[in-house]
Amino acid sequence: MSKPRISVIVPIYQVQSFLPECLESILEQSFRDIEVIAVNDRSPDRCGEIVDEYAKADERVRALHLPENVGLGRARNAGMEIARGDYLFFLDSDDTLTPGSLQLIADRLEETSDPDVLIFDYARTFWWGGVTRNSLAAVFQTEGAEVFTAKERPEFLSLLMVVWNKVYRRDFIEKRGFEFPPGYYEDTPWTFPVLMSAERIAALDHVAVHYRQRRQGNILRTVSRKHFDIFDQYERVFAFMDSDPSLAEWRPQLFTKMIDHFIAILAKSNRVPDELRSEFFSMAHRHYQRYLPAGYVRPEGESGIRHALIARGAYPVYQTLKIANQGRRKVRKTVRATKKKVADRRLTRHYEAALKQPIDQNLAVYSSYWDRGYVCNPAALHARAKEIAPHVRGVVVAKKEEVKKLPPGVDYIIPGTERYWEVMARAKYFFNNVNFEDRFVKRPGTVHVQTQHGTPLKRMGVHLMQYPIAAKGTNFTKLLQRSDRWDYCISSNRFSSEIWERAFPCSFKLMESGYPRNDVFYTATADDVRRLRKKIGIPEGKTAVLYAPTHRDYTKGYVPQLDLGRLTDALGDDFVVLMRGHHFYERTAEVQALEASSRVIDVTAYTSSEELQLAADVLLGDYSSMMFDYANLDRPIVVYANDWDAYKISRGVYFDLMDEAPGHVARTQDELHEIFTSGAWKDEQSDALRDTFRRKFCEYDDGRAAERVIRQIMLGEPAENLPVVPLDERIPAPSPAAAEAEGVKEPAA
Repeated sequence: MSKPRISVIVPIYQVQSFLPECLESILEQSFRDIEVIAVNDRSPDRCGEIVDEYAKADERVRALHLPENVGLGRARNAGMEIARGDYLFFLDSDDTLTPGSLQLIADRLEETSDPDVLIFDYARTFWWGGVTRNSLAAVFQTEGAEVFTAKERPEFLSLLMVVWNKVYRRDFIEKRGFEFPPGYYEDTPWTFPVLMSAERIAALDHVAVHYRQRRQGNILRTVSRKHFDIFDQYERVFAFMDSDPSLAEWRPQLFTKMIDHFIAILAKSNRVPDELRSEFFSMAHRHYQRYLPAGYVRPEGESGIRHALIARGAYPVYQTLKIANQGRRKVRKTVRATKKKVADRRLTRHYEAALKQPIDQNLAVYSSYWDRGYVCNPAALHARAKEIAPHVRGVVVAKKEEVKKLPPGVDYIIPGTERYWEVMARAKYFFNNVNFEDRFVKRPGTVHVQTQHGTPLKRMGVHLMQYPIAAKGTNFTKLLQRSDRWDYCISSNRFSSEIWERAFPCSFKLMESGYPRNDVFYTATADDVRRLRKKIGIPEGKTAVLYAPTHRDYTKGYVPQLDLGRLTDALGDDFVVLMRGHHFYERTAEVQALEASSRVIDVTAYTSSEELQLAADVLLGDYSSMMFDYANLDRPIVVYANDWDAYKISRGVYFDLMDEAPGHVARTQDELHEIFTSGAWKDEQSDALRDTFRRKFCEYDDGRAAERVIRQIMLGEPAENLPVVPLDERIPAPSPAAAEAEGVKEPAA
């Protein structure tokens, strides 16, 4: 096997939503003389599976699965041990390479005759889509020799001391015996010694790496004692420097960097726990005294003041300085807040008083679609909780006009009432398929489950920031503040799991349980199907087509995409169309007129979407998430995508439905008529397309999703107690034709 030019080592831990993008950014480079060593550091999510998939598909990828979690530094070491390339490139698994970067790096290495280290630039990429180049990028434009030492061009030591903005000649690294230490801040005792030792350094003025700034989930933003590792790391740096007298001149510069690093960690509220800050400061003081260079001159300004306080060990004064700065910010915030009007002061006082009461450990709140009553995943969870966790009292949030639609015996609260705020203040469990209002306060000890309301074809969450037509003035700061309240987020397939983590960059835990609302597709009987068809008014023997168009962001109000009259004429008397309008729109005159012909039944106001799906023989959908749910029934699906191009441009989509449709696709109404009149809607090709679709998107829906959630959340049982039933072993509810045939066989009453 030939030796590659560059070994790209990717240490991997709990990044399943970002890993494919990282690996693709490497493998799609024009420069192909590489090997990718993907080091799975015993990641608890699906990273190991993803690595194996890429290794199987591309011979340049080498999968290395560590038997135990060892941390970032030692995972890199494991990759180094098997690397064969001339150069080593350490890329973090949530970052990406910019297109063409490896070719530019390879060219620069050749131009500079294989230096020990090549330094290049990076840009920060943010969860909202922003990209900002390194603020010290001007270093790359400074004049100097093309190949140099750190002493000759010390300005390069002002760059962020990270490992991934450089490539390293493997022979040089092995000769000097460099390796990564354990613990946080492992880049520090690698980068400084490497750069101080390198005899030939070169630079490339190019942004090669996009450094992802995760809103949450960055390990260094985790409050813990592990941030004390920084002291061990700098001890390693100074020990290396002390081992070589020729490096003594670096001491003042590295000392300043060390103290500034300590100050930066103390400045962050999401690093050192409050109860350990005094101890951290004392350690910083000891390092100051231990490593202080002779004749050292402190920086000027506020930074110099902080240096002086650390030198004196004056933690109380240091804290006073910090509190004073915080106080000024708090006063400004309070002044702004007092200018806002309180909508209802009496209810606000009532809510504040209720928040002081103990949490009711046996009280749960269920809400769907901005308080539209008893529907979707929260309704299914409420029903299941009554059976297996009857000690927990469930209350449904319903607007006044929705109360009459609630099932008998369901306890409810109406938004804005005193009882509403009292229940919201004291409940232990909260289930919602959207978000609770901004004024709602998440109390410590409560559990919030975001149930979602469909598999996402269209862009969601912060991904809408790039689609202003669909976003329509959405306040993304408030959206994320509401989403920060989630403890769990339900998913029905791996595809959705990765999207939820990226679209809502919050600290929730994924619950890959399947969608509770889809349980009925596996528990309903033939008698249920017949009963529902009769309830809806579907004539016996007719094929029911459920038409459920989704909302269009690029139109004002409801604009029909389909001529229902022409469709019913083409289908003939053997069909009936169940018209399910989107809840954003009112009933149209066209539908009212067609209802009189008995070829259309308007089911827009029908409460349960799942019951409509059980009653239908075929789904005629467009881009609604209903197709992902209906696929569980393993019945024919036809996609009408007359405005696909406009929809994907205005709303944004996560995959090309035209390539991964669950059945035949019509781009015009004439094509749609042909699919039905020819019988193609239920042919073998339709079955094959649906089978592929089901295997990807119906992964966890097996009829036991609600039970999984309730047992895990309310009863504290591990998820492993209810493993997902394999798709081929699941038995969906019988089709209407099968249900009617079974009814004929039954003896008359």
